[in-house]
Amino acid sequence: MALALPLAGWAETQLEAIRAMAGTPALAGLSGAQLLGERAALNGFAIPGRRSAGGGCRLYDTIDGQVALTLARADDRDLMPALFGDPGIESDSDIVTGFATAQTSAIVTQGRQLGLAIAAIDEVPASPTCRLMVTGGERPMRDGPPLVIDLSALWAGPLAGHLLGLAGAQVIKVESRNRPDRMRTGDLLLFARLNQHKANVAVDLRDGEDRAALIALIRRADMVMAAARPRALAQLGIDADSLVREVPGLVWVTITGHGAEGDAAHWIGFGDDCSVAGGLSAALRRASGRIGFGGDACADPLTGIHAAHLALAQWHEGTGAHLMLSMSAVVAEAIGWERARDAAGFIAKLQRWAAAEGAPFPAVASRTTGSVAALGQDNGAWLC
Repeated sequence: MALALPLAGWAETQLEAIRAMAGTPALAGLSGAQLLGERAALNGFAIPGRRSAGGGCRLYDTIDGQVALTLARADDRDLMPALFGDPGIESDSDIVTGFATAQTSAIVTQGRQLGLAIAAIDEVPASPTCRLMVTGGERPMRDGPPLVIDLSALWAGPLAGHLLGLAGAQVIKVESRNRPDRMRTGDLLLFARLNQHKANVAVDLRDGEDRAALIALIRRADMVMAAARPRALAQLGIDADSLVREVPGLVWVTITGHGAEGDAAHWIGFGDDCSVAGGLSAALRRASGRIGFGGDACADPLTGIHAAHLALAQWHEGTGAHLMLSMSAVVAEAIGWERARDAAGFIAKLQRWAAAEGAPFPAVASRTTGSVAALGQDNGAWLC
């Protein structure tokens, strides 16, 4: 049997739901497997073992289990002495040794308090897949396609915005003039794939005029896709809950690593460590006896597809809402769906995946990339 991405079946059901609501031909050629494997295909990644396909996350042994740690940002390594309580921690081998003498629960708690993207292989997601934060008013009838403001960066949110664009929406990507989307330079091929055909607006949220212009643009929108923690945006004067209450029919989707309530609201999460927190590496270990990653940062594409599905469904319902998604819980939901559909088949799929470590990712159908707007290219058209 051909090698397949373990959670592609669930991704396909979400994509089918989007296609059914949209009815646009642009979605016809896509598949769940394609979206889950697209970054790996563009970059020539191999099926990962203990180090993620993209290289930014690694699974480490602790005294009583395994922990995933993503070191994606420039200053993450500077926190290693604080994580292990040892000023001598510097090299990769030092980190391995530090984890080997740590208790899983204690080191994950310490890492999250420090703002690191860290997760235990056997943890249970702290939040539901989607939480309804606020309901809004009824959407007014108006001509033209829905307007989507994409405030997100990296992978999950931009993928959701891309899918909504393929479903017929007008999408405007908003970036910081001072800190553009890191994927613009970090992975230009995927950035182009996810942000093609979007208009682009660049603002400085610390500037009062820019902030007012962005809020005015949001007030014209039908949907907003965000990936910043709500408190961070609120501190900059953008309050999602208030805008949903005030703007009739506005659908706001916020993507988080682990949810928006309690301690989990403060946890940092990226695609690979959130996949671990959602149980995918644990499922792989139970099925095969091996420790590894079950895809390429699959919490990102899974959440992006699901976010687009939920946003479009809420828009079709005709009432405003603020929906809060947890990437780790999305992975857990996808695993549960795959097990319920065919438990034996899911185990076999995981076993084949583990046995293929080091081989190329499964081939996916290629697709073309359209025009990609320059940073701030459309400020004049969209900002008042």
